[in-house]
Amino acid sequence: MNAVAIIQARLGSSRLPGKVLMELAGAPVIQQVFDRVSMVEGLSKVIVATTVEASDDRLVGYCDKHDIPCFRGSENDVLDRYVQAARWVKADAVMRITADCPYIDPKVSTQVLNLLLDDDECDYATTGVIPTYPDGLDTDVVRMSVLEQLWENIKDPLFREHVTYYIPTHPDEFRIKRLVSPVDYSHHRWTLDRPEDLEMLTQVAAHLAEKSQFGYMEEILAVLDEHPEIAAINAHIPYNEALQNESES
Repeated sequence: MNAVAIIQARLGSSRLPGKVLMELAGAPVIQQVFDRVSMVEGLSKVIVATTVEASDDRLVGYCDKHDIPCFRGSENDVLDRYVQAARWVKADAVMRITADCPYIDPKVSTQVLNLLLDDDECDYATTGVIPTYPDGLDTDVVRMSVLEQLWENIKDPLFREHVTYYIPTHPDEFRIKRLVSPVDYSHHRWTLDRPEDLEMLTQVAAHLAEKSQFGYMEEILAVLDEHPEIAAINAHIPYNEALQNESES
């Protein structure tokens, strides 16, 4: 099966403009996300899907310069952007990642992918529905046939913008598998959407560098256990705030 990861990214976030090109741990966030997702076992390709807007020319330029495959599509109809990007690379299954997750854990994402690849009856696998992993490790995997079905039939702008959101909100229509953490870590926020997030993630990066650690989930949890004041920096921001208020990365 041709499983492809598509990282949705744009520079137009109203709360933290240009965030995906901001530096974190010595490299732009989009590079961090791309490199981490490229470590997921079972993927044949990783691409960035951004918009046709001139405001994203700088992101495309970065991707071109650093050999990151990049597709340009609709700004607001993100579902269409995904489908067209997936067709471009002839995907059979699509892993959806947002570019505001610089500490996406390839081990966790590999487990999500395997939930779908190991079960011919599974339409959709996710860390979500009822989240138990930190906000920022979000991984969805959907069969291309299901993505095409959504693209053809779903017209509500909410579901066109938040690509796979229709599936968990209509569980009777799909065969869904969840990756559930033995411990509920959903109160942790490791995503990048506000200045407080950048401060928190930067401090985490400094401690990981001191320990020469990659930043797998358990390593970040250990840092935050040692330094709870770091987790407190952005703890007041609600889980999945972007879904409630604003467009994607």
